[in-house]
Amino acid sequence: MTTLKYTLSALAVGMAMVLAGCGDKAPTAQGDGSDAKAAATKADKTTLTINNGAEISSLDPHKTGGVPESSVARQQFVGLTTTDADGKLTAGMAESWESSDNVTWTFKLRDAKWSNGEPVTAHDFVFSFQRMVDPKTAANFANFIADAKVLNASAIIEGALPPEQIGVKALDDKTLQITLSEPVPYFPQMAAYTAMRPVPQKVVETLGDAWAKPENIVVNGAYILKDWKVGEKMVFAKNPHHYDADKVAIETLVLLPIDSGPTDFSRYQAGEIDITFTDVPSDVLAAANPDEVKTSPSFCSYYYEMNVNKPPFNDVRVRRAMTLALDRETIAEKVAARGEMPSYQMTPTVVSNNPNYTPEWQKLDKAARIAEAKRLLNEAGYNESNPLEFELLYNTSENHKKVAVAAQSLWHEALGFAKVTLVNQEWKAYLASRRNHEHQMARAAWCGDYDDPATFLNVMRTEGSGNYGDYSNKDYDALLQTSLTKSNDAERAGVYRQLEAILDQDVPNVWVYYQVNARAVKPYVQGYSTNDALGNWQAKYWSIQ
Repeated sequence: MTTLKYTLSALAVGMAMVLAGCGDKAPTAQGDGSDAKAAATKADKTTLTINNGAEISSLDPHKTGGVPESSVARQQFVGLTTTDADGKLTAGMAESWESSDNVTWTFKLRDAKWSNGEPVTAHDFVFSFQRMVDPKTAANFANFIADAKVLNASAIIEGALPPEQIGVKALDDKTLQITLSEPVPYFPQMAAYTAMRPVPQKVVETLGDAWAKPENIVVNGAYILKDWKVGEKMVFAKNPHHYDADKVAIETLVLLPIDSGPTDFSRYQAGEIDITFTDVPSDVLAAANPDEVKTSPSFCSYYYEMNVNKPPFNDVRVRRAMTLALDRETIAEKVAARGEMPSYQMTPTVVSNNPNYTPEWQKLDKAARIAEAKRLLNEAGYNESNPLEFELLYNTSENHKKVAVAAQSLWHEALGFAKVTLVNQEWKAYLASRRNHEHQMARAAWCGDYDDPATFLNVMRTEGSGNYGDYSNKDYDALLQTSLTKSNDAERAGVYRQLEAILDQDVPNVWVYYQVNARAVKPYVQGYSTNDALGNWQAKYWSIQ
């Protein structure tokens, strides 16, 4: 069989296709122009301050749980592959990789060091993969390794096999072989994800979980944490041992945990922040100089997750009523209002090989949808004398609050007897509530980790990473398993369309909109790209004018 040798340009094709034609989209609302007078240069060209959106829960890349944690991990750790400034796949710890069958993959590692000066070896990767799937680690995204079809990963996660039997081995210090249970043509794209990044074996074995404390952390990325004042800031210094250190212009990176969009933007205007987080509300962002608003397409689906095992959402009629009655067009176009698109399937349309599923009910007008929603709720026993009551959980953010308030109002307006109580929690508490299945309905979003619908549809399988609504359908799981057996993209897209149809039938979530990444970026920041739909920003690619 012909060996498939993957060059960087070849593996970037899938990413390039999805990003082609995507450019900046500035808000249409105009500010007063005051920001246009902001200095185009900055005196301190060595320090960059970015709002990261929330306080993180861990520095350990194997124990991260959300976008803020992944953003930190990307600065400190590099996997076998990584992405460039435009989000295209590029070499990470592996200089090259090849496979003859998309089942057995061989990665040749570059000469690289950990921040303590020790070499990064294939043995570190073997240890890291074993650690990720070991139930003792309690890794939040261990199932990502199973989704990548790494041999024996599922059995190990379930405790049926020891971690040592995972299909990953070091052929020598610089050669890593990964064996899958079935072909995965996009495995190199998956290898860039946080869950597949290495940790230093010797340090972790010596210090245990304490290795990830700020004073002990050892990394292989461009930056290393030097100071962490919880609730205030994280300060990272350039890692002199990073393989690309001579190309890293920013010496000091400061990340802030601001979860308020207006506060984020006011500090940006005051010159205290160089790049905002992505959730500055549209009405606030309108005050910015349009040239400083950078909007990117996004591999992110925003939705309301329903706990299918907890009343009232253990009744599919109620779940369907909520999706029928939500005016997602109004929310996307008038509430979020930064270029978001209303959604009717889980997979964002910007993703390659899209299912392009159209539910039958999407063809109904607003009045017909509401009438059907009321009929279903009446059938389920809800009416004016017995109103539908539930709590909607969201994490602290002006945008999330604004959308939740709008959804609450739209549901009440449409149905009359829907009483939605909004519950706000800080990021860590919100994650814990969802993971423990304590919620009835919760704001949720899933941002793809690679350019294929599987990165979204894997979430909804039984025990899928991020499936906190506890949805389970054996037919869905079995069909998902068949997608990798298909010989071409068109056949896989057909399976993905069937999977979206099952989700439409079972209604575990209310799809709301497809997100965009909109940030305010100071004009002196050089190298910021609006082509990265994955949102995998890395400060190592930027400089200050």
